[in-house]
Amino acid sequence: MSWLWAIIVGFVLGLIAKAILPGKQQIPLWLTTVFGILGSVLGNAVAGWIGVEDTRGIDWTRHLLQLLGAVAVVGVGDMLWASIRGSKQRA
Repeated sequence: MSWLWAIIVGFVLGLIAKAILPGKQQIPLWLTTVFGILGSVLGNAVAGWIGVEDTRGIDWTRHLLQLLGAVAVVGVGDMLWASIRGSKQRA
């Protein structure tokens, strides 16, 4: 069940990250989900490093860090995807 939850959270975070980023992202939906999962893992790691990974109540700081991680990963991943796809379309 944890894998299903990770996929759902990654999907939602990826979509929110795409909505936050300016312009149109060219990455497909499956890659948005993967980048959302990676951003969530990155946000959890940062939360652990600064000591806010487990608080009482809702972990707003951890959730914000997960979203920021997803925005960063989706932004960088979209640029990489566009450069890879651009070079393949020219060939």
